[in-house]
Amino acid sequence: MSWGTELWDQFDNLEKHTQWGIDVLEKYIKFVKERTEIELSYAKQLRNLSKKYQPKKNSKEEEEYRYTSTRAFLATLNEMNDYAGQHEVISENMTSLIIGELTRYVQELKQERKSHFHDGRKAQQHIETCWKQLEASKRRFERDCKEADRAQQYFEKMDADINVTKADVEKARQQAQLRHQMAEDSKAEYSSTLQKFNSEQHDHYYTHIPNIFQKIQEMEERRIVRIGESMKTFADVDRQVIPIIGKCLDEITKAAESVDHKNDSQMVIEAFKSGFEPPGDVDFEDFTQPMKRTVSETSLSNSRGDGKYEPKFGGKSKGKLWPFIKKNKLMSLLTSPHQPPPPPPASASPSAVPNGPQSPKQQKEPLSHRFNEFMTSKPKIHCFRSLKRGLSLKLGAGPEDFSNLPPEQRRKKLQQKVDELNKDIQKEMDQRDALTKMKDVYIKNPQMGDAASVDHRLSELEQNIEKLRLEVQKFEGWLAEVEGRLPTRTEQARRQSGLYEAQNTSAVNSCAQDRESSPDGSYTEEQSQETEMKVPATDFDDEFDDEEPLPTIGTCKALYTFEGQNEGTISVAEGEMLYVIEEDKGDGWTRIRRNEDEEGYVPTSYVEVYLDKNAKDVYKSLQKISE
Repeated sequence: MSWGTELWDQFDNLEKHTQWGIDVLEKYIKFVKERTEIELSYAKQLRNLSKKYQPKKNSKEEEEYRYTSTRAFLATLNEMNDYAGQHEVISENMTSLIIGELTRYVQELKQERKSHFHDGRKAQQHIETCWKQLEASKRRFERDCKEADRAQQYFEKMDADINVTKADVEKARQQAQLRHQMAEDSKAEYSSTLQKFNSEQHDHYYTHIPNIFQKIQEMEERRIVRIGESMKTFADVDRQVIPIIGKCLDEITKAAESVDHKNDSQMVIEAFKSGFEPPGDVDFEDFTQPMKRTVSETSLSNSRGDGKYEPKFGGKSKGKLWPFIKKNKLMSLLTSPHQPPPPPPASASPSAVPNGPQSPKQQKEPLSHRFNEFMTSKPKIHCFRSLKRGLSLKLGAGPEDFSNLPPEQRRKKLQQKVDELNKDIQKEMDQRDALTKMKDVYIKNPQMGDAASVDHRLSELEQNIEKLRLEVQKFEGWLAEVEGRLPTRTEQARRQSGLYEAQNTSAVNSCAQDRESSPDGSYTEEQSQETEMKVPATDFDDEFDDEEPLPTIGTCKALYTFEGQNEGTISVAEGEMLYVIEEDKGDGWTRIRRNEDEEGYVPTSYVEVYLDKNAKDVYKSLQKISE
């Protein structure tokens, strides 16, 4: 079966058919190209979808992904991202293996087709030329024969006429012979041309055209095979990514199977457990007994000293009831009914304690009066501090020691902070060790580098490590306080206690003291209760009488003269050398000591601090002695 023998006379149809084959190939290329665009668009949409639902860094959503169900969802998002990547691989492979290859092949196919049909047209033109030559020779032979017949007839006519001279007859005879000779020559030429044409025609239809059509047939068959291979590649590209897509789906299934409802329930407990005990029973208040109140019934000393009103607090039950009071009722208890609370202190000095004017005495309701008595009860200070921490948590405050959190949550946050700081210390120590080794190499081989060039960096690392260790020490102290291994007294409370002793205040408000000791420094108590509920200074300071003086952690040099006019500050002269007993906690003040009796706060920017690296060991030794 050959196109050269079977389709020898279908040159034009073959030309149309091969052009149609190229069009089909180009149509398939266009189809694959659109498929790759769809794959890319699908992959892009999948990636955008995965990115849209990814948790934002340093946000609340990131904390929610510690549960197994949300972690499974996050794994699903990640696997969908990989799933999208496989569709991008499909697009890339189809573009390179199918579109690119077929596009080059189409260009080659067009050139080959053009060459074959050019040869076919050339062969056709040659056979047509031969045919025209044959036709011309045939017409010439026919014309010469007719001329010879006419010349012969004319000679016979002249020869039969007796009136014609002999010369005319001879002339007609010669003309007839000439025409006969020309006819014979034309006959010979026609015969030769005919033989030549037949030979050319035989070669054309049995040699040249079959060869050309055979090449065209082979070209078309290669095109058909190529498009079939491309279709197979089309399927193979998809099949190659199926195992990876299957792994993605398997990972999604595995993540779904890892969801543990019991574990999530336990994590909810760990996340929101406050450490408080449930409230006890509410005591019955007998209002049938007449209640005799003094004129100054809002005064703490009168209400307690006269014994006229003794509300019954069942220690555990009443002390734990307040965390569950509704917000509007709680704020009504903490806010003066006729006068707003004092504004925050304008100075950043740690000794700035608000002291607003006395609010007018007003008749209190039994609940408010009971709450005043509740606030003045010393064992309730920690409970009220926790209340303020809860409020500050609602308002978005975030003190450094996490005192705004419930005990259990505070312990977790402090432990997390200690772990982070220890990791940072380890990183700094690794860098220090690496630089130390580099310095040793430089010392042994000076040509490799200058050993003194790393000294500055080593000193920086030592300072960073020391700072981080002090931070760890600070947070470990707070952690020990939460866990009950240290007295429940914060550094800020110690600072406030010293300031109150320096002022020799005759009476202070225990709730106000607790408020000032809170790291967030928020103001939630009403001013009238602050100024009216007085207790002797001995009641406030009795738990701090045995406090040891703070250890010296370094020295400082006064850069400028500072006049300590506010309470708790100390005056220094320019160039004076003093001892540092407490670093700047971020409020802009450093606590210093001149001698055993003179100490106070100065602005950090007014002094140049030189910390002692051995202060940490001294501080730990003092801690062990105090324990």
